[in-house]
Amino acid sequence: MPKFLLEVGTEELPADFVDSAIAQWQSRIPKTLDEQFLTPETIEVYGTPRRLAVLIQGLPLQQPDREEEVKGPPAQAAFKDGKPTKAAEGFARKQGVELDALEVRDTEKGAFVFVLKKIVGRPCREILRELIPQWIFGLEGRRFMHWADGDLRFPRPIRWLVTLLDDQVLPIELENGSETVTSDRFSRGHRVLHPEPVKLSQAADYVDYLRSAYVAVVQEERRSKIQEQVEVAAKNLKGHVPLYPDLWTEVTNLVEWPTAVVGQFAPEFLSLPPEVVTIVMVTHQRYFPVFKNTAAQELIPYFITISNGDPAKSEIIAAGNERVIKARLADAQFFYKADLSLPLESYLPKLEKVTFQEQLGSVRDKVARLEKIADQISEQLAFSDAERINILRAALLCKADLVTQMVYEFPELQGVMGQKYATASGEPEAAATAIFEHYLPRGANDSLPQTLTGQVVALADRLDTLVSIFGLEILPTGSSDPFALRRAANAVVNITWHGDLPINLKQLLGDIATDFVTAFPGKNSPVDLLEEFFLQRLRTLLQEERNIDYDLVNAVLGENDAEYTQRALTDLLDVRDRALFLQEIRNNGKLDEIYETVNRSARLAGQGDLNTAELEPPAVVQTKLFQKSSEQYFYDALVRLVPKTQASQEERDYHKLVEAISEIAPTVSEFFDGTQSVLVMDPDPEIRRNRLNLLGLLRNHARILGDFGLIVKR
Repeated sequence: MPKFLLEVGTEELPADFVDSAIAQWQSRIPKTLDEQFLTPETIEVYGTPRRLAVLIQGLPLQQPDREEEVKGPPAQAAFKDGKPTKAAEGFARKQGVELDALEVRDTEKGAFVFVLKKIVGRPCREILRELIPQWIFGLEGRRFMHWADGDLRFPRPIRWLVTLLDDQVLPIELENGSETVTSDRFSRGHRVLHPEPVKLSQAADYVDYLRSAYVAVVQEERRSKIQEQVEVAAKNLKGHVPLYPDLWTEVTNLVEWPTAVVGQFAPEFLSLPPEVVTIVMVTHQRYFPVFKNTAAQELIPYFITISNGDPAKSEIIAAGNERVIKARLADAQFFYKADLSLPLESYLPKLEKVTFQEQLGSVRDKVARLEKIADQISEQLAFSDAERINILRAALLCKADLVTQMVYEFPELQGVMGQKYATASGEPEAAATAIFEHYLPRGANDSLPQTLTGQVVALADRLDTLVSIFGLEILPTGSSDPFALRRAANAVVNITWHGDLPINLKQLLGDIATDFVTAFPGKNSPVDLLEEFFLQRLRTLLQEERNIDYDLVNAVLGENDAEYTQRALTDLLDVRDRALFLQEIRNNGKLDEIYETVNRSARLAGQGDLNTAELEPPAVVQTKLFQKSSEQYFYDALVRLVPKTQASQEERDYHKLVEAISEIAPTVSEFFDGTQSVLVMDPDPEIRRNRLNLLGLLRNHARILGDFGLIVKR
């Protein structure tokens, strides 16, 4: 069976596009081939800075012959007085069949004309010629460009095209104005090590041909080589290189034939904070920093870079990189010394000239709001005076490093330098640490703030952003979230959960929104929008991060049930604990033991009028109306249940509640189905109401844990 190679040769592609393009082709190419009935045995997609390629093995020579049923016009439109109309003739002509091939069949929508077409399979090579331009120009990404004088767009100009079906060139032309790229069998080797064209005899040998021309087209091969060479180089230096996932991926897509090159820098630059040196190397230069050991805290004056050049010229390459890193580190050293010449607090006035958001004022204005919110959180949680002093100091200084020279040059260091400068300025350690921590988590894999001060300032920062931006009615829509409001709300919930902070989010949002409306007259309070937004975030976090089943999340958050939604917003810790507990008792089978008892009671209780907050039997049940012993037993069991329900709420120990409901289950079963069973819907309205109230009380106790009516039986 044929093997097909497509290689699109380009100028150097952006590293992130290489990964994206490979993923898109891995998804799109099999799908389009299947749609054309050309399912191959294997599809391998490759990418380097100068090429994207796909090798397809085991392609059919042509599509299989097949039959296809096509529905045409309604029978009454296709035939009149038993004779075909122009509608029938047109349909037959379009399908390439004679009129006598048309059939009339009854459908749910009436009689229609059908035709069973026999379709002869087309040759594979014809279909590939149609698909190739779709594969190339169907790729999506950022910063596509025009080149030459045509309309074609791609991340970089296309310079050559290889299309081999086994050993034959499949002729393709990509016209781009006055410039045309015509397919052939000539690829390109490494730009430096093998500048001559590479003549490909047949598709199957593509990877080996390119490897002989110093191009490793298989991504994993390049990555493995890089990792192996970096580890060897670090070992020779008696050092260690940590794992930088983004850097490994980027470097893999920046080279075609990797060579690890060791460079060094002046030991005097080790006096800089290691975060500064690391940011310069990793983010700005794509170098691997070398540490003394696996703790990755103390650097040694070396770096490892991955060259795409001639390995024989490694010394020259190293010298060039050393000149670059020396200049970058010298700049950083100058910024660091200049910044340290002033205490961190002295930078606050400069924040007045930095705009946070046009309508919301400067970053200094944001800091003032942030301080007030931090104080509101501190008051709500009844922190000590010492704790509040550190929190307010950190809140005041948390953005000051934004206007330092170091952070202006290296924005990735915001917070990091704030902590360094705060410590150098003699600020309390708790405040200095919080300046760094209040930005956490920066990304999906980051840790959360660990200190109380850092947690409170982090919450205050995000709550200010959320209330202020929602107050301007700039809401996230679809994939558009320029102020990262979803991430901010997620952080508020996760920090609260991580720190076990018993904040009343509903009250806090209300207080902050009131201050916002006062400061910005004419704006509406965003509280309702924010409450709904946070409920959505809670639902997502419980399901996706805590792996809680969707129906259990529904049970703790409710559906259009104000009692549950308000409870969730006033006590984020409780909604987390209830969801985790429900998942736990589902997994161990305890939920099944009480499910029928609670659900049957709740369904019938819904026909009564007992409010869901009532828990005390004497208040709503008249024992004088009992007619069967099962009613008295049910009543007594509910009385015993009250203290256990209260204990579960106070101690967040829902095991007691579930154990108590499990104990009451046989009593409820006797009430429904035993020898002393009763007719709940008794004709006497007082007796009926009394029995419904018994069931309603059991439902209400179970509602402390969740709405069992929303739980799906497994």
